[in-house]
Amino acid sequence: MDKSKILEIIKLKISEKIQNFENLIAETRASSNDTKSSMGDKYETGREMLQQEVNNLQRQLNEILNQQAIVQKINAEPSSKVQNGALVKTDKGLFYISASLGEIVFDNQKIMTVSAESPLVKAMHGKKGGETFVINNIHQKIESIW
Repeated sequence: MDKSKILEIIKLKISEKIQNFENLIAETRASSNDTKSSMGDKYETGREMLQQEVNNLQRQLNEILNQQAIVQKINAEPSSKVQNGALVKTDKGLFYISASLGEIVFDNQKIMTVSAESPLVKAMHGKKGGETFVINNIHQKIESIW
């Protein structure tokens, strides 16, 4: 498995999300400016709702920026145990420990990107190929680690 290409896919996906959130924030702020009027309280309420939406988008953008910082520290070197940056194959699936971005497809294989803080990774952290772990009463065996 070429972890460097998987890492590039993840970095690209994060960059796209950052761009998307920045665009949404800019559009929401622009529409907030459009609602300025001397008509009264209902416009103030509308502006407040838009400001809350901007704050929500900003919070989500900050989360993605934190994920980007984590991913920037990951190298594509082979791993011998489960740790941040490891690509882990279990009998239940393929997991890349980096940032929680959901499923990506690489070489026609589905890979779940998971955070090192996730319960799954905490359950298998530090383990090596051939070892087993249990999460939600489901036994999994680590088949290989890259």
